[in-house]
Amino acid sequence: MRNLYKSKLLSWRQCPKRLWLELHRPSLREEDPSIQARFAAGNQVGEIARRLYDPDGSGTCIDVGSEGIAAALARSAELLTEGRPVFEAGFAARGALAFADIMLPKRVRGGLAWRMVEVKSATSVKDYHRDDIAIQTFIAGQAGLPIASVALAHINSAWVYPGAERYDGLLTEADLSEDAFSRGHEVRKWIGEAHETAALHQEPEIATGAHCADPFDCPFHGYCSSLETQAEYPVSWLPDLRARAVKDLIAREQVTDMREVPDDLLNHRQQRVKANTISGQVYFDAEGAAAELAPYRLPACFLDFETVQFAVPAWAGTRPYQQIPFQFSLHRLSRTGKLEHKSFLDLSGKDPSHEFAKTLIEACGEREPIFVYNAGFETARIWELAERFPDLKKRLLAINERIVDLLPVARNHFYHPAQQGSWSIKKVLPAIAPDLAYDALDGVQDGSMASAAFAEAIEAETLPERKAQIEDQLNKYCKLDTLALVRLWQHFSGRDMKGISDAQAS
Repeated sequence: MRNLYKSKLLSWRQCPKRLWLELHRPSLREEDPSIQARFAAGNQVGEIARRLYDPDGSGTCIDVGSEGIAAALARSAELLTEGRPVFEAGFAARGALAFADIMLPKRVRGGLAWRMVEVKSATSVKDYHRDDIAIQTFIAGQAGLPIASVALAHINSAWVYPGAERYDGLLTEADLSEDAFSRGHEVRKWIGEAHETAALHQEPEIATGAHCADPFDCPFHGYCSSLETQAEYPVSWLPDLRARAVKDLIAREQVTDMREVPDDLLNHRQQRVKANTISGQVYFDAEGAAAELAPYRLPACFLDFETVQFAVPAWAGTRPYQQIPFQFSLHRLSRTGKLEHKSFLDLSGKDPSHEFAKTLIEACGEREPIFVYNAGFETARIWELAERFPDLKKRLLAINERIVDLLPVARNHFYHPAQQGSWSIKKVLPAIAPDLAYDALDGVQDGSMASAAFAEAIEAETLPERKAQIEDQLNKYCKLDTLALVRLWQHFSGRDMKGISDAQAS
């Protein structure tokens, strides 16, 4: 019987079919690009945790990748008799295998026992963390290790980085000993059932559902979905499905098509999406949209930010996972239709925040309205900058007072069937300005790609040629975001000013 890694058991917990596919048809995986960033964040947090838990450097870290499983298990067994910290110690028992992030020696009644600490880059304890810890504790105990206590160390999101690579306070602990020690019978059952799944000659027949994204998006969802008859008008296209009556109907009757949902269970916006999606007709309340925008005269600005967030803060004065703006694009439309472009992008590797704020104040002028899409994002970032930089606070908050959100205008007055129930700008724009295509951009086509590109650009080992390429890609992407806002404003306001084009933007 093969040993199943802890990660495989957690896959089984999410969906037995996922485990089977991981073992027997791994080539069907469709990985989310963000997974690599998550792994990188986890590795960075793990390295810092080793420094925090072993400040004198007396411990040993096992590298299963270079040593191999058998050698790593043998060396773990040897090191766990010596009474020094061990990192990534491995143990196997009952058909399962796990590697513990941190094992700290502890004397209990004159004998050697261990405090086991699992490190996560999350900011709180999740239910799947408890399963993770329970599995690991069971395997360690069955392997003969005396475990005195078990804890999960996770990121303290309120901690502010003081700089100079001083990370005391980055992690906070939750003691999960009682929970972990009490679940051995559950884990034993999971391992047995997971092995039964692994031994199947054919994949289990399990329909897609909410479990496909809980606790993580399953990389086999595309494959599993392809085996099922797809609804012509998926019920998932109905926005904001929060009403209990609708959710209960969908679950009870296994509703997959929005045509099966009675109108009287839907709110006004959901009814509109249903009706216009099925009819294929565009809904546009041109008069209502124009009326909402009529109070805002030209000249006007159109603004968009790009941000990055790090699990481990890169700059003093910032918090874990704080959204740090590193780029903005601003188009300014004059009364005569002249379109000018201003921007900011800092790839130096230094904290871009203060210079970003100063340049933003200069670019935004003093009176004209500033159009954005989903104002909560930009206004929150501006407020955070104002809190960090008191010298700029008054002028930054004055910008917030002039911000006008185009998203409610779109939601209230426009819907194209191709939006599939979403009002993200990347869904609305193709219906209004099909000539502006994000998928035609090279390299950076959305916000997550922009964040990843920025993180790559500021790495010390990034070559100058690659950095220049990233700079060009980021500038083109962010500029398209605000040009898109101009086109949305034109459409919704009814001010189809001839001659406005990207070619005029300087």
